Amino acid sequence: MSTLRASERIINEFAQGLRSLEDAVAWFSSLEQVDQKAVLHEVVRYVIQAHATVNDAREGLLRSGVKPTMTPAVLIVREPILEQMGKIINLPPGEYVKSWRVLLATFAVADTRRREAECRGTCSHAWHNLS
Repeated sequence: MSTLRASERIINEFAQGLRSLEDAVAWFSSLEQVDQKAVLHEVVRYVIQAHATVNDAREGLLRSGVKPTMTPAVLIVREPILEQMGKIINLPPGEYVKSWRVLLATFAVADTRRREAECRGTCSHAWHNLS
């Protein structure tokens, strides 16, 4: 369970610019495969909660450092995005790190938009007030 608590913090610190992508990737890479899979599921839940759009995904892909021809990259920019994220989290373990980069960066874009539009000045979400 501590892995998931750590993941919540790392995901949100990255989204708020308090942690680098490379640091988040190093942390993710240090996890066992089963924990990586659980963290991918978690970040997808966050992407859904942030109401990510394909435009968010396109911007996230640019920030992710993943080549646009890689499987998670090809999937994330297609509609319907919810269906594509389901495909991404079911890719084989060799795709987990690329999937993490793409999903994490997409969440960062969508969450930033959400914080600026919906939570500006009135947000009491603990995960939006980390700094």
